[in-house]
Amino acid sequence: MFIILALVLVASSIPPENHALTTKMTKDLKVVVSSNDYPASGLKVLQEHFTVLQSKYNHYGKEGITENQEELMKIIPGASALVWISHHPITKELLDRAGPQLKIVSTVSAGYNHCNVPELKARGIKLSNTPEVLSSAVAEIAVSLILGAARRFTENLDQVRRGEWEIGFQKTLGQDVRGSTVGVIGLGGIGQATVKRLAGFEVERFLYTGHREKPEAKALNAEFVSLDNLLSQSDFIVLAVPLTDETRHMINKTTIAKMKKNAIIVNVGRGDLIDQEALYDALKNGDIYAAGLDVTTPEPLPKDHKLLSLPNIFILPHIGSATERTRSDMGVLAANNVIRALTGKPLLTPVLE
Repeated sequence: MFIILALVLVASSIPPENHALTTKMTKDLKVVVSSNDYPASGLKVLQEHFTVLQSKYNHYGKEGITENQEELMKIIPGASALVWISHHPITKELLDRAGPQLKIVSTVSAGYNHCNVPELKARGIKLSNTPEVLSSAVAEIAVSLILGAARRFTENLDQVRRGEWEIGFQKTLGQDVRGSTVGVIGLGGIGQATVKRLAGFEVERFLYTGHREKPEAKALNAEFVSLDNLLSQSDFIVLAVPLTDETRHMINKTTIAKMKKNAIIVNVGRGDLIDQEALYDALKNGDIYAAGLDVTTPEPLPKDHKLLSLPNIFILPHIGSATERTRSDMGVLAANNVIRALTGKPLLTPVLE
């Protein structure tokens, strides 16, 4: 009895491993948040563990490379982590200013082509992103672009705004998704979520291409084919791949020439996946039917850009992940990656580790 009591007393004297102890240890670490519109949910997670400095400026558009850039250069020295909320690139000068104690960049995005990966790798700085949590929201936009381009939303909305409706049995006819072949370039999280949502539209065939076959494809009834076969057989071509040296301008004059005349290109990846000059020529000349874009080069697209003069293109202002729930989830995931990096644990979604 005495031995049992002694064991209980000893066990009760050992402090539990809890967040309070970890927090006490990490409060001296500085984390910089690069934009004033970081979700409150993510900010709360960071503030529970670290000393957080947040830019008072927005990190997008012109403000992002003027006032905000100056602000970041002021607040980043000594930072152990940088939460990056922007489409602007991470510069060598900013990393130099941060100092050698910078351990992680956590980008609040699935794409990371703007994160200067070679420089981070050379410095031994970890990099994380926020994939998967945005797949559903981006897939919804992919489906929206398919419908918008196929049913000629740009032309039809113009009629409504002008108050001049083209009424007639054969006026402004679009294309069916029913019975079509949909080709997905990049059957990752977004590609798979897009196929799942399109299944209810009575699509005849799903094709996909990439570096290798995906085990998830079987349940989706998606067939692995070469890029050339996908381009030549698909009525709808969905781009859902990251931007890399390999994928930059993968849609160009040569690849467009392999497509059907009724082909519709949909891009929810990055603008530079497409050679926009070649796309413009193909749409203007009727070499393909239409395009739907959530991403362009540059962003925002100037209001006098020649793509906007075309009736057979449907463009959205990069809103793929723009829902309240998704952006909150992205913010929390980015924060949790910072916590893990600065407490010696594996990243949840590593790019560089």
